[in-house]
Amino acid sequence: MTAATSSTSTTNKLPPEFSDLERFSDWCLPTEAERFGKRLASTMQEIQAFYDAITARAEEAIDYCDKFSLDEMPEDVLNLMHLLYSMIQASFPVECWKQPKVPDSGVTTLDCVSEPVP
Repeated sequence: MTAATSSTSTTNKLPPEFSDLERFSDWCLPTEAERFGKRLASTMQEIQAFYDAITARAEEAIDYCDKFSLDEMPEDVLNLMHLLYSMIQASFPVECWKQPKVPDSGVTTLDCVSEPVP
């Protein structure tokens, strides 16, 4: 393996089977607050592109994640699961609101006090 190949493989966050989604790896966020912040900081064009790409592979991604125990999930698979969680965060803006923010919510914020683990 050459140095160039080695450095490329260490920057991949997702399993090789999902390398086509690697361009959306900035959506692999571990907390609800981070995913919500990413949604609010993204344009609808960015959210739509992410949503279209991940929903096309969602069932396959879920099946892939299901092969691993939650307690012993490799980091790349955990990132894939976080990508699926972000898909959920992107679904309402795409499917309902057509904007990143909840309509008519003013300065309202959402603070999660408990999240699923992992």
